[in-house]
Amino acid sequence: MCNLYILLCKDKSLYTGIAKNLEERMEIHKIGKGSKYVNSRKPFKLIYTESFESWSEALKREMEIKKWSRAQKIARLGLNFEKIKG
Repeated sequence: MCNLYILLCKDKSLYTGIAKNLEERMEIHKIGKGSKYVNSRKPFKLIYTESFESWSEALKREMEIKKWSRAQKIARLGLNFEKIKG
């Protein structure tokens, strides 16, 4: 099982990633070892997840979502715009 996730960072930016173990990945982000992008924009909040049977499925979905604009992510994934807009 693999998970796609979207984080809302303190600067209101959205970060999309994938992980085999979502809880472990969130802990890695929290201690600053996940990604430079998230580390420089902490704290963050997990706002969206999708589960996939394989890493390749999750990776395809991640690449699809990363091509979308912020507005497309909010609309297509049903994210709460007011919560994200801040």
